Amino acid sequence: MNHDSSLPSSWVGRWCGIIEVRGRVLDLACGSGRHTHFLLDCGFSVVAVDLEISSLNNSLTSRAGVVVRQADLENEPWPFENDCFDAVIVTNYLHRPLFAHLIASLKPGGVLIYETFASGNGQFGRPNNPNFLLQPGELLARVEGSMRVVAYEDVYVENPKPALVQRICAVRHGGRPRHFPVPVN
Repeated sequence: MNHDSSLPSSWVGRWCGIIEVRGRVLDLACGSGRHTHFLLDCGFSVVAVDLEISSLNNSLTSRAGVVVRQADLENEPWPFENDCFDAVIVTNYLHRPLFAHLIASLKPGGVLIYETFASGNGQFGRPNNPNFLLQPGELLARVEGSMRVVAYEDVYVENPKPALVQRICAVRHGGRPRHFPVPVN
């Protein structure tokens, strides 16, 4: 997990290969755009959304295949009600009411790659507010019944800083049958 870094998360890098080739990806709460840039470099088109986009717009103005959108994801209606994506990427962000929207915004066979901090992370610093920390098994419970879990971890990481994290890669039911090779780290 690369927090406050220009490098993409190793989890996103590990699993982006199962996203539909040249697919359309939603980078939710995209922050500085590190995953947007990475996904564009991988050949995907990206919708990058965050509350604050001024610095993101500057870094992406010359890039093809990207739409930058400002949205208050926590206080406004879901801005992608009529959109479908081949993948949704979320890192270092948790707003529980969005989970149903994230899954509904995936095409059948679409990929959710999600990684954020877990309960107990306070011993290592921020975030330490339980409202922003996943409970044990919470990511699994959030996708149960609507998605096939390809990979899941609830782990301690040392890099880029010590933290407890949960991360999941899951595929929405209903897509064409596919084989998901386990990537080599």
